[in-house]
Amino acid sequence: MESPPEPRPIDALLTAYRRRHRHRTNEIIHCVCVPCIVFAVLGLAWTMHPLATVALSLAALRHYFPLSRTLAIGMSIMLGAMLILLLALPPATILPLSLAILVLAWSGQFIGHMIEGEPPSAFGNPRFFLIGPLFVLSSLCRRFELDY
Repeated sequence: MESPPEPRPIDALLTAYRRRHRHRTNEIIHCVCVPCIVFAVLGLAWTMHPLATVALSLAALRHYFPLSRTLAIGMSIMLGAMLILLLALPPATILPLSLAILVLAWSGQFIGHMIEGEPPSAFGNPRFFLIGPLFVLSSLCRRFELDY
């Protein structure tokens, strides 16, 4: 008798992440706040140097492509759009805007986790900071019945 196939690493990571994100309200909050946090982190990197933002994006994509090509392509589109937005913003606004978004989005995350009754996944495993955006994209893929 054959044993069931091993889950793909992306499936194992998303399953572990989903364990602390079961409440519908928390999921919705994450779908709004996680992209905002990504944008804010990119904005903070941008204030150091725009190439730091590009390097950070490429490092994340290097992590994402082996996990799921579909999700990595989705992240490429999202990160590209965020880089274009940062390029269009007046430079003097990027730092205060990024800080404000980061504070508001993390506040939303903590509210979501209070509703959930679970601490954020990234507190237990920092790798989940990179998995959060894939959780959001995988939710969209499932909604539109796309394989990832």
